Amino acid sequence: MSTTTENGVGGSRNTSGEKTYKKTTSSALKGAIQLGIGYTVGNLTSKPDRDVLMQDFYVVESVFLPSEGSNLTPAHHYPDFRFKTYAPLAFRYFRELFGIKPDDYLYSICNEPLIELSNPGASGSLFYLTSDDEFIIKTVQHKEAEFLQKLLPGYYMNLNQNPRTLLPKFYGLYCIQSGGVNIRLVVMNNVLPRSVKMHYKYDLKGSTYKRRASRKEREKACPVYKDLDFQDMHEGLYFDADTYNALMKTLQRDCRVLESFKIMDYSLLLAVHVLDQSPKEGGEPGQAGGDGKRPVAQRVLYSTAMESIQGDGKAAEAHTTDDTMGGIPAKSHKEEKLLIFLGIIDILQSYRFIKKLEHSWKALVYDGDSVSVHRPGFYANRFLKFMSTSVFRKTQTIRFSPSKRARTSIPALKSFSQEILSSQKEENEEESRDRLGGARSLASLDGQVFGSYLRPDLVPDTPSFYEGSSMGTISSIFVNLETQSEERDDMASSSTFTLEDSAICLTSEQSTMDVEVDMDQDDGSVLDIYL
Repeated sequence: MSTTTENGVGGSRNTSGEKTYKKTTSSALKGAIQLGIGYTVGNLTSKPDRDVLMQDFYVVESVFLPSEGSNLTPAHHYPDFRFKTYAPLAFRYFRELFGIKPDDYLYSICNEPLIELSNPGASGSLFYLTSDDEFIIKTVQHKEAEFLQKLLPGYYMNLNQNPRTLLPKFYGLYCIQSGGVNIRLVVMNNVLPRSVKMHYKYDLKGSTYKRRASRKEREKACPVYKDLDFQDMHEGLYFDADTYNALMKTLQRDCRVLESFKIMDYSLLLAVHVLDQSPKEGGEPGQAGGDGKRPVAQRVLYSTAMESIQGDGKAAEAHTTDDTMGGIPAKSHKEEKLLIFLGIIDILQSYRFIKKLEHSWKALVYDGDSVSVHRPGFYANRFLKFMSTSVFRKTQTIRFSPSKRARTSIPALKSFSQEILSSQKEENEEESRDRLGGARSLASLDGQVFGSYLRPDLVPDTPSFYEGSSMGTISSIFVNLETQSEERDDMASSSTFTLEDSAICLTSEQSTMDVEVDMDQDDGSVLDIYL
């Protein structure tokens, strides 16, 4: 005879040691799940594809499966049961959106025996995993199933806008009626691949009230820790800037969606695989497939953690192998290389009247802001703040930063060099003025050398030379005067400027005022200026 917990919901074990749920053995429940889903999905393939209408979200199909079988159902060795399918067309659309074909869906659930997982939570739900690691089947309470059915139109809109999300991806909602009890089930995506050993697991809410794993939980082979445990064991998980921004953007968007649905008390399921610790190590004990073979990589679209955060995939190209199963690369504060697997869970908790009473009572006894049950808006903000500051952190890029002494010496050196250049410039200008002044004094010693002061064309003025030559700065000027005693009446005196750097001779003639090149002129007075 089987026994159950006091509330009749949680799982227990009968006299033979087999686990039961609502007086139904686990083996009978798994068999009913496979038979019911196999029939309903197979029957759905005969219906033509069409757009999802509003009334499709509220349709419930029912079929009776007696143990002896019928014209429509196969015989089985389980107790008679009735199998209900909620919104079959809507969930078919959801499966197609994630690239799940009907044959693959049936093969994953019905081909191999379902694997029962241990339940770390306090809800008393049972969890079954498909042998190919694709889907999780969870038992839910009546209020949760009812809330999900009401949530479907908004959920449909959200998935259409963005299928890349950390929210649970629901692929089916069912109910098994047997022995006067209703067992409701939901099929979801699997967040944690069994082929990768998870060294740490956390259930994070962002609150502190009773958010520490119990002693019984810590004694398990793979315990699930909570918020205060994470703060004690880690100093944050570090991501590169692009991955961190993508992760926080996805979390912010998902929290706003949950807030709009007035959902609270959800958690972030976070698992950490340390690459430096036995990277070839297999999954957890008891998690091998039914045939003992290693599960294949997930085929469902947007199912991996890296795909779910809208990353471009460049940072994770080296990690998208069968060994890592799409985990997000990260580092610990000890520079350990990690793979992060995560997803938001337990979203079927609305802020109903009973939750308002629970928060009011806890707020009287404890700090109202620290308890997990809270208003959806406050809960979302607290959740995001905890994730962005205590859990996920951005890796700081190492940049060269000069020392204080070096920073203070740079302006001093710059000022000192400018003073030196300025003083040198002033000395050069003063020397140039002196030499130009000497040239003018030499030119004014004897007016007969150039014929007359009234003939400026014989001695070009220095400013006109700078204007005509278009030169910037002249460092030094050497003036060499050569005079001849003979004067010719038919030829005007000329002055030749020889620029040594450019090898150009400029000749100024009185009659034409044109500049000509004349290297062989030996008449008149010659003024050679060498640069």
